[in-house]
Amino acid sequence: MASRSVTNGAVVTNGAVAPNGAAASNGAPAPRTRARQRARDWAEIQERMLVPLYEAVYQRLEVGPATSVLGLGCRSGLALLLAAARGAEVVGLEPEAELRSLAQDRSLRVLSDVYRELSPAGGAGWHAPAHSLVTAFEHLSCTADPAALVRDAARLTVPGGHVALATWGPSERCQSTAVLQVARRLSDPLRRARYAPFTLSEPGAVERLVADAGLRLGGGGLVCCPFAYPDLDSAVRGLLAMGVFDAAADHSGERQVRKEIAEALHPYLREDGSVRMENVFRYTVAERVG
Repeated sequence: MASRSVTNGAVVTNGAVAPNGAAASNGAPAPRTRARQRARDWAEIQERMLVPLYEAVYQRLEVGPATSVLGLGCRSGLALLLAAARGAEVVGLEPEAELRSLAQDRSLRVLSDVYRELSPAGGAGWHAPAHSLVTAFEHLSCTADPAALVRDAARLTVPGGHVALATWGPSERCQSTAVLQVARRLSDPLRRARYAPFTLSEPGAVERLVADAGLRLGGGGLVCCPFAYPDLDSAVRGLLAMGVFDAAADHSGERQVRKEIAEALHPYLREDGSVRMENVFRYTVAERVG
């Protein structure tokens, strides 16, 4: 759930920007080095945590050989792989090069800029939307402009097709809440848009985005997605791989962020050294009607 926007081909991050390969002044790894490590940790540790969410949406919409899926902010592509296993035609959009490379290594078609191919202004190379399902699983809760993301998802969906949006569930039902607060607490307090993972979990928030995009609400549900790790180190690495702590690391230092994440995880440590947090995610399905 990295803190960046994929709408209109633009990548808007909620973290500080430094030249590629330059070490941050607070001792954090160079941005490209950190991005490579985060991408590997996402693919190896974190992405499987949302499998129940992906499967719930695919089952609800009966994804199969007749479905064309576009994943917005698809990261390393596990959700697309699961759709492909059901027979669907899949394509993804992922602006982060390291994650996109991992997805492409899985023989997935993943673009850096879907608008470069689809040219929504109707110019040369314009194609009508070809996707019967457009998903935003990891991205909606941390994009800089969720309304633009939902509008773009609507444009890329065929009439009669569906948009599936995912957010965190109610904060009181997510044991990761205390950990996520580290991302906000350690980021620059003067930043205009600090990470707020539960903003779209409030009643009516996603429904307003759906209505504003001209979509028709089609229901949704809550899905239990436990975050389970074999040990504390894996838990810290997996959570950092979500991308939402990058702004905090840039402002307060990588070491301090790791320390406070580990402290927040201690209530969820088990006797065998494993870590488990019970979380709930919410999905919303909407239909493009014209």
